[in-house]
Amino acid sequence: MIKKLKDIKIYGLIFTILSILFVMAFGTPFFIEERLQPYLYNIGIDSMGAIICAALFYGCMRQGESGIRFFRLLILSVCASFVVNEVICYTMLMPDYRMVCYVFCMMSKLIDLAMIFLFYLYVRETLGFAGKLARVAEKLIPILLIVQTIILLSNIITPVTFTVDAKGMYQETGIYIIEEVFLAVTSVLTTVLIFMSHNPFNQKTAALTFIFLPLIEYAVLGGSFGEAAQYGIILMSLIIMYCVISNLKSRKLAATETELNMATEIQIGSLPTTFPDREEFDIYASMDPAKEVGGDFYDFFMIDDDHLAIVIADVSGKGVPAALFMMSSKIYINDHATIGGSPAEILERVNKLVYANNKAHMFVTVWLGILEISTGKLTSSSAGHEYPMINQSGRYEVLKDKHGLAIGAIGMSKYVNTEVQLKKGDSIFVYTDGVAEATDSNNELFGTDRTVEALNAVPKGASQKDVLKGVRSAVDAFVKEAPQFDDLTMVGLKYNGPADSTKAEEQ
Repeated sequence: MIKKLKDIKIYGLIFTILSILFVMAFGTPFFIEERLQPYLYNIGIDSMGAIICAALFYGCMRQGESGIRFFRLLILSVCASFVVNEVICYTMLMPDYRMVCYVFCMMSKLIDLAMIFLFYLYVRETLGFAGKLARVAEKLIPILLIVQTIILLSNIITPVTFTVDAKGMYQETGIYIIEEVFLAVTSVLTTVLIFMSHNPFNQKTAALTFIFLPLIEYAVLGGSFGEAAQYGIILMSLIIMYCVISNLKSRKLAATETELNMATEIQIGSLPTTFPDREEFDIYASMDPAKEVGGDFYDFFMIDDDHLAIVIADVSGKGVPAALFMMSSKIYINDHATIGGSPAEILERVNKLVYANNKAHMFVTVWLGILEISTGKLTSSSAGHEYPMINQSGRYEVLKDKHGLAIGAIGMSKYVNTEVQLKKGDSIFVYTDGVAEATDSNNELFGTDRTVEALNAVPKGASQKDVLKGVRSAVDAFVKEAPQFDDLTMVGLKYNGPADSTKAEEQ
């Protein structure tokens, strides 16, 4: 999807550039043929308009605020109007080109409909319409668009609103006014919704130029179908909206991104990124958030000289709220693990605290393990977290431990300990659902089986850092260019035996 969006931007820029070349080349006959010279005013506006459209489209290519995709499409529709208008001017009053003129007149009217609808979508998303009238507009405007399109296309069968006569002249029928129903209703509804929106006055004024500047142009110049000036006025309105609305949104977005980057640095700083160089074990961890800040976290720390605590967790939700909930949960777990007790007892105490202060009704799945370094005994407890993978026979397999409810779900949740005796060379891999639920472009999940396969594909004797890199490479190869929807966090631990036994073997 990300690649497709980038392609749309590139194709749009190419279209505007080709439009410039077309109107320039196609406009040459207007200076040579005497019958076309009355249209020099139009060709001048068409040429200048296409150039400005290309510049405006390029200027908003890198912007990412809400509604910008509709704004880009608006630019393309105006640019297309300049091209179509030039062809109409060239074929008007040319009987031999009557059908060409008719087709481009139809295209011009359909582009006008698209332009009005895109403007409504742009201001709806950018200014944030709400309320009963917004809900009415949400249903009514698309229906009117469909009806108006059907009416226009019915001109192919019989002249309903317009035709191009045998002399090549554009002619309106007696009921051509029905073409204006969609324009009138959409303009009135959008105007009222803009006034009702809670936005700065300058943003509302900029948006309303799209409706009122063409009306002023029509009243002053008496504009008629085929006049390029009306599209020039619309382009002027887009420039005003770009300068006032889009740039203001971009500045706010940039400020938000700066704050999110700071939040990311704070979050990363709260996770251990220096891994202990101990001969008894090898541990490594990684976290890749789906957004600037994520809800996953991992931790490892020495409770005392002989006990290592390992934590991995996944908070419900994403973004800043999940990150804040993550920080408090991490502190609770760390503090209560240091106090002492089994993993199940620690999770029960933490759950009571989280539940009592959980006004946001969030929850967090947790896997907590405590390794007794001198013996290799690993005691763990799971609060609704993913099953760990364990390697005790040279190959990884799923360790189906007993699950309790996620932390924060119910105040009186109980948890169960699972004990595993690790021997020298044994290892364990814990992760969040961002690994197994990584999704490719066909909405297929990476899954638990592929996770096991990826672990077993890593060469024997590899460090835990290489193990995690191997799993991440397998996930990336599977999802390819599909976007990452969930945080992806992993922790790997390999037990090398107590320090005394390792030294004895070396001697």
